[in-house]
Amino acid sequence: MKSTVIKVSTGRTEVVRDITPQCASFARDAGGDGLLHIFVPHATAGIAIMELGARSDDDLLAALRDLLPADDRWRHAHGSPGHGRSHVMPALIPPYGTVPVIDGALTLGTWQSIALVDLNVDNPDRQVRLSFLRDGA
Repeated sequence: MKSTVIKVSTGRTEVVRDITPQCASFARDAGGDGLLHIFVPHATAGIAIMELGARSDDDLLAALRDLLPADDRWRHAHGSPGHGRSHVMPALIPPYGTVPVIDGALTLGTWQSIALVDLNVDNPDRQVRLSFLRDGA
């Protein structure tokens, strides 16, 4: 298995950050066939495979605001108002994803991208672990 950690700056706002280029570069350098596993080791972030750039990312953030409002209902109540919702989000958008790789290329669908989803405005710097599991056949 080949593995690396990339650093992603998410800033101080809710964000859906495209990490497809970094994932594609890592898969290309690893070469061959296998699986790319993407994992964010943070309790308040997730990985989504979805269309980006056509305002779908804005739609996702709007849906999360509806489902997980940034108010005082959360029992986990340190940090910014509504911080507890950031700890619930990974149950909806998991902190991992896996993409097949063929001959060093991600096999995403035409409109699919890999995104880091982060509602936590208190932590502007994230790490994402990329692991390539080579086909043993």
